[in-house]
Amino acid sequence: MSAVVIAGAGITGLITAVRCARAGHRVTVVDRGPIPNQGSSSFDQHRVLRALTAENTGAAAALHRRWLGLQALLGGRFYRRVGVVSGWPAEHADAARDAADRAGVRIAVLEPDRLPHIVFPEGYLGVRELDAGVLLAERVLHAAVRWLRGHPAVTLRPWTEVVGVDTAAARLDLADGGCLAGDLVLVAAGAWTRDLVRTDTEVHRQTIVYVRPPAELERWWQHAPTAGGVGDDGTGWLLPPGDGTLLKLSSTTMCRTVSTLAEPDDLDRATADHCRERLLAGPRRYPIVAIKHCHYTVDARTGGAALERVGPAVWARAAVGGDGFRTAPLIADRIAELAATPLAA
Repeated sequence: MSAVVIAGAGITGLITAVRCARAGHRVTVVDRGPIPNQGSSSFDQHRVLRALTAENTGAAAALHRRWLGLQALLGGRFYRRVGVVSGWPAEHADAARDAADRAGVRIAVLEPDRLPHIVFPEGYLGVRELDAGVLLAERVLHAAVRWLRGHPAVTLRPWTEVVGVDTAAARLDLADGGCLAGDLVLVAAGAWTRDLVRTDTEVHRQTIVYVRPPAELERWWQHAPTAGGVGDDGTGWLLPPGDGTLLKLSSTTMCRTVSTLAEPDDLDRATADHCRERLLAGPRRYPIVAIKHCHYTVDARTGGAALERVGPAVWARAAVGGDGFRTAPLIADRIAELAATPLAA
């Protein structure tokens, strides 16, 4: 049995704590705020769970089963299996089918008129993954915390700020003058990880728009899939409303690389209006409820998520956002494996 210390109670920290506790390790999770922390990057209405990605589609497809297992373990209903539609040029539909067949992913190819309230680029088809959908992010965090609180090998320490990490000694230095050492330390403090350990990451700021569908379309949207590669130029994405969530819109063009986590002075209503008009048919029927800026980090070399070794027994997971949320079980597996023989790994 190893002692695993985790800094950060976002999705990576909490799911890793669950996995390590189930593997027989003693686990301590600290966070500078409450647990779960509404200020964490993971705390949101919903995140996408999909398989047809630029990465290993086979591994991504396995995440569908992993999240079903976590839902059964943690209790509650937080995985809405509404499917995910990706916009593909019609001439690439066969390539999509081949990729899905190789990974064992069930898909259906749709004409855009099957989804009349979502804008597709000219000449595109919709490739719908059937074993995919939406993770209700806030519910996931609460379910994980409930499970962890009931486990005798787990200690949760909210309102415990980490001010430094001794990577050689596998130790967290705390704002109150204390410290926490472990056989393995995971720093998973989201966009703030890079303030604690040196990682090769960059910060992105994504503008998100939340809208409410018109009353006459509420039922349609309740059963609508998540969609990506949509909008008039194929750069947009949306997450459907359901179980109390709003319709969430954005695009890759609304993402910027920034040098600071500070919020901009204003939220651009014109940009939000433009996003709504590009992604939705009859956009003026969808009132804008909120506009939000989200900060997340990516590996500066790959543009994706990464787990980085920063000391003999210290690992850092700086990536947050949809990719980081979706792949949290994979990181949890790796940390649990490393905890068995942390220095030899």
